[in-house]
Amino acid sequence: MALPAVALAQAQPIVALPDQSSAIRLSNRDINHLICVGGEIEDVKFSAEKAIAVERAGADAWIKFLVKETDDAGQVTRSFVTAPSEFFVACNGAIYPLYAEPSDIPAQTVTLVPGTKHHALANSQLLGPLVEEERAVSITLSLLADRIPASFSDVAPRNGAFLLPGLDGAELIERRAVQIEGAGLSASEYLIRAAQPVHLDERLFLDTALGSTIFAVTLDRFDLKPNETARLIVLRRGEQP
Repeated sequence: MALPAVALAQAQPIVALPDQSSAIRLSNRDINHLICVGGEIEDVKFSAEKAIAVERAGADAWIKFLVKETDDAGQVTRSFVTAPSEFFVACNGAIYPLYAEPSDIPAQTVTLVPGTKHHALANSQLLGPLVEEERAVSITLSLLADRIPASFSDVAPRNGAFLLPGLDGAELIERRAVQIEGAGLSASEYLIRAAQPVHLDERLFLDTALGSTIFAVTLDRFDLKPNETARLIVLRRGEQP
């Protein structure tokens, strides 16, 4: 079953989570694409009695609702599937139930993303063998390098700039916040900007305004000139404050 270029060009992303039913619309004319993030599609179960063709290869699967053609004395009529169908997709060891409504729309792309259990397991495997200081170093370096593991969950950062006591003339902006399920940790990256020269001390950031369970603080620089920016990484036990 060849996937035509037009189907790729018109694909519209849809995100589905494991172990919960997702009501989606799929094209009843073109080939729809499933993508398993972080693993492979082991199986796709559906009603064999329905006019559906499914193929899978590695992390990808394709769903096509078959068109029925009837020829009445040379008059060809095409009938497109409109009845909903259920698909149970096994992706990366989890089941994704999809309740699909065939519709007259372009080909759709459905991304099967890992759930909390997947993230917790991946983080446990990544950080479990490390002692606390090694975990802090690993997480801090990943944030400073902008190479966040896919198992870390992004959390909405705090809006706007704010000040801390002892940092006259300097303001903080939370650039990124992550939750690390399975490790019982969370982390934030802040940008520090100063209107005047300032010397920074990591102890100044052990402040409850940045969290009540801070156990590691790292700066990428300690001296700021006017309008320069420093990066601050704060690690906490537990969830984001």
